[in-house]
Amino acid sequence: MFLAFSSVPLFAEEPRERPNIVVLLVDDMGFADRGFNGGKDIRTPNIDALAATGSVFRSYYVQPLCSATRASFLTGRFPVHHGIYGALKADSRYGLPLDERTIAQGLHTAGYTTAICGKWHVGEFEPEYRPMHRGFDRQYGLWYGQLDYFTHMRGGRVDWYRDDEPCDDRGYTTQLIGREAVRIIEEQPRHKPLFLYVPFNAVHGPFQVPDNYREPYRKLPRQRQILAAMLSVVDEEIGRIVGAIHAKQMDESTLIIFSSDNGGVGPGQITMNTPLRAGKGTIYEGGVRSGAFAVWPGRVPAGKAIAQPVHIIDWYPTLMKLAGADLAQPLPVDGVDIWPLITRGEAPDRDALLLVGTQPRRAAVRVGDWKLLLGASDRDAEAEDDGAASAAPPSGDVEELYNLEDDISEQHDLAAAQPGRVKALRARLDQLMKDAVKPPGATTPRRK
Repeated sequence: MFLAFSSVPLFAEEPRERPNIVVLLVDDMGFADRGFNGGKDIRTPNIDALAATGSVFRSYYVQPLCSATRASFLTGRFPVHHGIYGALKADSRYGLPLDERTIAQGLHTAGYTTAICGKWHVGEFEPEYRPMHRGFDRQYGLWYGQLDYFTHMRGGRVDWYRDDEPCDDRGYTTQLIGREAVRIIEEQPRHKPLFLYVPFNAVHGPFQVPDNYREPYRKLPRQRQILAAMLSVVDEEIGRIVGAIHAKQMDESTLIIFSSDNGGVGPGQITMNTPLRAGKGTIYEGGVRSGAFAVWPGRVPAGKAIAQPVHIIDWYPTLMKLAGADLAQPLPVDGVDIWPLITRGEAPDRDALLLVGTQPRRAAVRVGDWKLLLGASDRDAEAEDDGAASAAPPSGDVEELYNLEDDISEQHDLAAAQPGRVKALRARLDQLMKDAVKPPGATTPRRK
């Protein structure tokens, strides 16, 4: 299936109506695992065709691990403020704090139907932390971070739900998620705008895929072969989702956002993060920079590359404003409105971008092309537990300095050669981290 959005040549600076919003989030996908971002050995025709009709972000940042990215997207806030720095465990007795307003709750104020199809992974230990209690009208998929793709088992029990109630649908999870997303699009009333969040659990482990998808990749090493096949299924389902939008003539009223949740796991063996250093779990570019794009015919320019650094937290204020939602916030938002950047090339009003890792002592700051890192490690930090980290600001850690314009692969540490720049960037980073909250403990108190 190969589907592309229709194209409208003229661009309006502001939307004439509230757009439908579809967010496609792929799990653990490497920076160069898709064709539009340099990939050569995995076929992603639907993703690539979609990217060609919109604007590609060249410096798009996320968090190093699953839960942290999801929590940051949902709230528009960095982990230093919502407290979810890493990945929730199967037995975690905490979740995204209940005083955080989610993007789904915000869009409700603008009359949106809100739906999630896929991986939640920001809290499930009590009903209040689950999707239907966090602003979603419809839910389908898994609560946790990983499960068997065929049996839907995780830790001895089935982890598959519809509207937060157990669901016994059979099939490969990626295909079930795509099928449900299509059904929601088909059933959506035309007079009501839709927010559809589709966080695939693929291509996260365990590495499982129907055998027929592996055939085109038999020449690849086994783990890469399975990963490629898994991504092919994701691409196929994205084609179906785009096809459903087109069939319902929603193309010109729908904004689609695509990215990964973090860098690829096992770079060079399982995923491909070329030319970035390291991968998932790290604060090097390979852990926190994702290939991403936005599409909205007639609103988002086609064939454009956006070099200005942006972060997944920026979608919260951007979408709230586009939707005409109530901007009153119980907690301050860290993201900035990037619509002027996307449509008119106007840089966001932000001097520095925080890149916080799996704990407060592992963090980086980017100012222009310069990036200062504290406590960085090439080791995949997926096994780290949020509750084990200290909340103190970075202090006494190894400092590394890179110029990303000249050295995107972060191979030439300039910290010793530029102590003045290190000092200035360190002061800016300390300022950004000064109010960092502690990672959650054994429990998260209920809101009273």
